[in-house]
Amino acid sequence: MRRITGDAPGYVPVMTVPTTTATGSLWLADRPDVRYPPPTADRHFDVLVLGGGITGLTTALLLRRRGARVAVVEADRIGSAATGNNTAKVTALQGTVLSQVRRTRGAAVAAAYAEHSLRGVELVAALAEELGIDCALRRRAAATVAASEAELRAVEREAEAAREAGLPVAWTDEVDLPYPVAGAVRLADQVEMHPVAYAYGLAAAVHESTDGVGSRVFEGTRALSVQEGSPARVETNHGPLTGDRVVVATHYPVWDRGLYFARMETVRAYCVAGRVRNPSRDMVITAGSPTWSMRSAGRTMIVCGQDHPAGARGVDPGRYAALEAYLRRHWAVDEVTHRWSAQDVLPYDHTPMIGSYTPVSSRMHVAAGYSKWGLSGGTMAAALLADQIAGEPTTGVFGPHRVTLRGLPTLARLQAKVGVDIVGDRLRPGEVGAVTELARGCGAILRRGADRTGVYRDEDGGLHAVSARCTHLGCLVRFNAAERSWDCPCHGSRFDVDGAVLEGPAVEPLPRKDPPA
Repeated sequence: MRRITGDAPGYVPVMTVPTTTATGSLWLADRPDVRYPPPTADRHFDVLVLGGGITGLTTALLLRRRGARVAVVEADRIGSAATGNNTAKVTALQGTVLSQVRRTRGAAVAAAYAEHSLRGVELVAALAEELGIDCALRRRAAATVAASEAELRAVEREAEAAREAGLPVAWTDEVDLPYPVAGAVRLADQVEMHPVAYAYGLAAAVHESTDGVGSRVFEGTRALSVQEGSPARVETNHGPLTGDRVVVATHYPVWDRGLYFARMETVRAYCVAGRVRNPSRDMVITAGSPTWSMRSAGRTMIVCGQDHPAGARGVDPGRYAALEAYLRRHWAVDEVTHRWSAQDVLPYDHTPMIGSYTPVSSRMHVAAGYSKWGLSGGTMAAALLADQIAGEPTTGVFGPHRVTLRGLPTLARLQAKVGVDIVGDRLRPGEVGAVTELARGCGAILRRGADRTGVYRDEDGGLHAVSARCTHLGCLVRFNAAERSWDCPCHGSRFDVDGAVLEGPAVEPLPRKDPPA
């Protein structure tokens, strides 16, 4: 198998402050030294794909293979967001998702979800083989485990739902873990890989121009607005692009049309990785709370968890400490090498949203809401979108504009939370009365009348001040001490201490301000 390498013409995109203050993602630590420049003279394509992660790159490649001329538009670098900050499991057995889907949307939808997820797993394996991508792809078993008797019924329900959905799962009480479990449901022949190496392999295949099709990958190119005309027009920080179709594959859909913000919740999770003497080989996730998600990469063991809603109050660095303690408790650790974080999007009814961006859109498409399983989910979505755009018949199960009656209580809870966040934060007094109260390495909201300023004091004593109003829909951001970022509790936008966008749906930075006296 060949490793994808090489250099596109010499553009180095401007990088934002990392999303975590620790060592960073295992997957991003050794990414290829490949750069794709922003657009120049070439401005019109058959399809504009917004987002250079698994969903966007796979969609672009599948459409390119159908003869379309495609441009992938990435705000940062390939694989720099959700793709580069996950546990890198590609599986149709996804914790307790199938039992949740069956409960909310019924057995038929759960079966469709399982079928398409399994197709996503096999498509990843097939593309890696066909393209010769050196991404350390291996077949592994995936298991959802009951770490205690209290979790056993949830795992039994998942096993029932998986069998009913047609997955060839097996029940076992033996999993490759250094501690006993009460029981587990196991699915063989799933996939683990290096997701960033895989993403760069897809990007190289999209960007190749030997066949004269002329598809392109543009890094450092942020989509700022879209006009759905004929053709559609996307404004970027490097000027406009036009396309007959637009695919929004930005993890969380940018822009307000479609009301996705009313139907999805954002959550953050944290990961640590360390070199151990006895790595476990199964891909494992526990069914209880807190949830622990684990896999190995050679001698490195990865543990992820410690979830919380994006923009939650009181987030502190202790979440990394809890993960490291779990790792050291169960494995003989030589060294903890990496710490990173991820953001995930959870639809109110547990199934992805794949299809037309609005009920009347004919030129805009969207894929989002993978409930923490974006490598299989994003690949599944790409295959469905490519078929839809090519005019082939596809399932309507994942249509974005569905109404799921059993999910309405969750939907109501999400909207009540947003309302409380919007109104409550405006009535709340500032977190500090004066900048002098702010310790080094800390951030807080300072209130002066109706004005809210987010102030961060760095380790050298310097002050960084930004508007505290999220540029998406105006909610007030909150300081995340675990990552030293400003996070929006309403829809999950995140910004660094100088206001640069780290996570969407926001596309504009927080305005910088003079540090208050």
